Amino acid sequence: MRKTLTMLTLAAGVAGSFLAAPAARAEIVIGFVTSLSGNGSSIGIPYGRGINAAYEYKKTVGGETIRLIQLDDGSDPSAATRNARKLVEEEKVDLLIGTATAPSTIAMAAVASELKVPMIAISPIGKLPESPEQWVISVPQPASLLVKIVADRMKRDGMKNIGYIGFSDAWGDLVYNGAKAAEPIDDIKIQTNERYARTDTSVTAQILKVMSPRPDAVLIGGSGTQGALPLLTLAERGFKGNTYGTVALVNPDFVTVGGKAAEGIQVSAGPVIVAEQLPDEHFAKKIALDFRTVYQKTHNIPTTDGFSAYSFDAWLIFANAAERALKTAKPGTAEFHTALRDAILSTKELAGVHAVYNFKPGAVTGVDERALVVVRLTGGAWKYAP
Repeated sequence: MRKTLTMLTLAAGVAGSFLAAPAARAEIVIGFVTSLSGNGSSIGIPYGRGINAAYEYKKTVGGETIRLIQLDDGSDPSAATRNARKLVEEEKVDLLIGTATAPSTIAMAAVASELKVPMIAISPIGKLPESPEQWVISVPQPASLLVKIVADRMKRDGMKNIGYIGFSDAWGDLVYNGAKAAEPIDDIKIQTNERYARTDTSVTAQILKVMSPRPDAVLIGGSGTQGALPLLTLAERGFKGNTYGTVALVNPDFVTVGGKAAEGIQVSAGPVIVAEQLPDEHFAKKIALDFRTVYQKTHNIPTTDGFSAYSFDAWLIFANAAERALKTAKPGTAEFHTALRDAILSTKELAGVHAVYNFKPGAVTGVDERALVVVRLTGGAWKYAP
């Protein structure tokens, strides 16, 4: 599914399609892939809304106009691969941004590295693709850092024995590995490693195994709507311990579906989630409130998730780097792709709504602990829990 934006005329989340009239190449072309359909759509749609708000926020860089092409991968890694190739080979994009699930993002990253086009990932990818050169960076806080902050909170809460249940894919692996790495630091023990597919409708068997060793708390390695499934089953089985997760659960569909079963869960999340609750001197407060304003203007609804904000930060990183890359090369050329890549990898102390970004060659992420706060779901709303 294709969306080409020269003037922002599409409604939030609507899967429409229209083409701009051909123009001489004096513009920067961005290819954006997300999951507007399929099992990743509950987070893919917010990603898409976020990029639309970002485009409205900044439509030109260094005097050059920006054209945005948006495609739907249907939550399918093979479709994400096809989309990435189409955007690079047919649309001649200068930059790729995407996508909504970790497996599809990894698939896109491989294409970006092969075809030598810079890419900003908006889902965690864990490690760089095998390539002689680096073409990919990732915006989100890495799972290792997300889980470290949660593990620190578990320790403070006196939790010792932790049950784990997560997706049976790359995201589930990332969260589990982060939890295992935190064991000696925070004096916790991960007792189980139960998994479920994003398309599953029941996790009863897995939850029985999670509860069998009587854990003090359960860590959820899911996301979006499907992240609520373990919590619902834990509640049905009478679990009374604490529950924890990551920013992947900060989604209105998760809150709605989880209902009372999700109440009290603590997650590590970017500061944008509680922007209005932050102290005035916090690096994210002003830019996060600006993001909320432009999101409201663009979609006529408030933003209530963390995913749209990753798209916004990806746009800030791109715009900051493009300003510098334009001094040495013209859009639409291999030289510009290299200059843009090099500029992204030299980003220093760029404040976004989720983090302060510092990138360098060889590193996939560019954030530190400033990128995270702990929030608790209370009365159906996320509350700052410093």
